[in-house]
Amino acid sequence: MAESPDGRLRAEVADGVGTIVIDRPAKRNAMSADMWRALPGILDGLAADPGVRVVVLTGAGGNFCAGADIGELAAIHRDDDTHLGTVAERALAAFPKPTLAAIEGYCVGGGCQLAAACDLRFAADGARFGITPARLGIVYPVAATARIVGLVGPSAAKYLLYSADLIGAEHALRIGLLDEVVPAGGAGLRGRVAEFAATLASRSLLTQCATKDIVDTVVASGPVGERAKWWLEEMAASGEVEEGAAAFLERRDPGFSWTAPSRPRR
Repeated sequence: MAESPDGRLRAEVADGVGTIVIDRPAKRNAMSADMWRALPGILDGLAADPGVRVVVLTGAGGNFCAGADIGELAAIHRDDDTHLGTVAERALAAFPKPTLAAIEGYCVGGGCQLAAACDLRFAADGARFGITPARLGIVYPVAATARIVGLVGPSAAKYLLYSADLIGAEHALRIGLLDEVVPAGGAGLRGRVAEFAATLASRSLLTQCATKDIVDTVVASGPVGERAKWWLEEMAASGEVEEGAAAFLERRDPGFSWTAPSRPRR
């Protein structure tokens, strides 16, 4: 099990799902400098593990993450390229496999930064969201600002950043900050996320990784034709299509075996 030196950020793997837990409940899971520093290495370990097909980021003790530790802002908030939150956020956004944020309670500041860097965001209906640098006189990192604008659009991004107000889960869903809100009762957020993560783990990882790479390239206005061509060649060599078709005809669950590219990406 990978973790930060203080154990407040840890990773666990079970049934194809890697779970990263932010575990500092006494401070509503505020991220210390050491926790920010540890996240890229934890992600590298999960990316290299062929047994991991999807990663869930969540918080312990009823909250997702209340942001950066205010007592360590001088260490965390450097220039934009060495900002510890930005380095961790970029590592999370660049993670090659599907990522899902499971959000309860507070998701504020750096917590929103982490959630936005995941591919998908599920939240309990009582969750609260806010981007609060205007309360501290901080210029929010450029990469994080761009990512929020990409999710919710310029007007909603300005609303969040100008006001530093907290919004509820339904508001966050309406503006595009969330993909799904899970009501209280029944299996709740944890049950729904476990169900969805299991679904993702059963699908073709090649399809998912290709989709992530191509979508991100489109968003960045990159050379998508070359990326698509490379993935089509990888698909042809992988055997995934043959397995998927055979499973369909035989009325059984497919056993997709692709876990990583067989050749360097170009």
